[in-house]
Amino acid sequence: MTETELKLAQLRAMLVERNLDGAVLKRSGNFAWLTSGAASYVNTAADTGAAYVLVTHDASYVITNNIEAPRLEQEEALAALGFRIVAAPWYQSNVAAETLLGALRLGADVPQPGAQPAAVDLSADLARLRYTLLPGEVARFRDLGRLCAAAMDEAIRRVQPGMTEFEIAGLLAHATFARGALPIVNLIATDERVFRYRHPLPTGKKLVRYAMLVLCGRKYGLVASVTRLVHFGPLPVEVRRQAEVCARVDATFIAGTRPGARLGDVFRAAMDTYAAGGYPDEWQLHHQGGPASYAPRDYLATPASAEIVAENQVYAWNPSIAGVKSEDTILIGSAGNQVLTSIAGWPTYEVEMDGRPVYRPAILEVN
Repeated sequence: MTETELKLAQLRAMLVERNLDGAVLKRSGNFAWLTSGAASYVNTAADTGAAYVLVTHDASYVITNNIEAPRLEQEEALAALGFRIVAAPWYQSNVAAETLLGALRLGADVPQPGAQPAAVDLSADLARLRYTLLPGEVARFRDLGRLCAAAMDEAIRRVQPGMTEFEIAGLLAHATFARGALPIVNLIATDERVFRYRHPLPTGKKLVRYAMLVLCGRKYGLVASVTRLVHFGPLPVEVRRQAEVCARVDATFIAGTRPGARLGDVFRAAMDTYAAGGYPDEWQLHHQGGPASYAPRDYLATPASAEIVAENQVYAWNPSIAGVKSEDTILIGSAGNQVLTSIAGWPTYEVEMDGRPVYRPAILEVN
């Protein structure tokens, strides 16, 4: 059974469980999940794509227009995966699709205007199916992590004082696109903006000494996240101390995120590490991350999270203290966790967790 066939079987079992005739998947992430990585989007800022999937108990369809149909059939190979492509001219309604949908009892990942009866919201059900990756997805995530790490490494080592944040963002975007991934989040802060803002959109400000680069890269529908910082000249003592504490918090998250662990317990252990380092309230000023797959975060972990960590899940933790941040994407394995976005040769902090070292990225210092 192929990956897509297995996912179609899971989706059809959900239809039986929910007493539905069909499911409509319009979100780009869900489309990519079911089709083993196909891209339905044109506008990367939109949640939904220019095509969507309809799955019934005995068939699966891709609904689109005559603009997208050739690419989806030829380059994304959806017909070869068993999907029937139902296309209509871009300037007309898709009568064939409307006939298919008819009076079906539908579930959907976004509201379905005009559906009679109203479509059942399947967003949470679909998310649960996405959380634990299949072997093919694990392999693709490893490839994506390697690409994002290489893009970050190339870009940040080309940063120079005097560059604007827009120019730095251009370096990061170029390095990511050049490797076949899409930079769906590209955040840049320099100097005082690193301390002021946790989500710094790039501006025309010029770099003097300190820069933070944040990347969420997408390929195969999957999303990997990585942050790195660079400082020109001697690193201030207080910034170094903050970075060391942040590394310990990140190591606490990574070491604790093991199969069978309750996510809220992992989170509270990280809160304790923040407090022990002298920054008890910093976790409240920015989210700490959570599980990732076909979105930068499938949901954000909190101290109340009751979800249980499982093997072959991916997490992207991103603890921060004003002025520093630590972020990588990790795969939960049976014997240990793998940092998918690790950068070879990058300076690190070694943090001992239960007698074993966890290595977290330090700030790159350029003299």
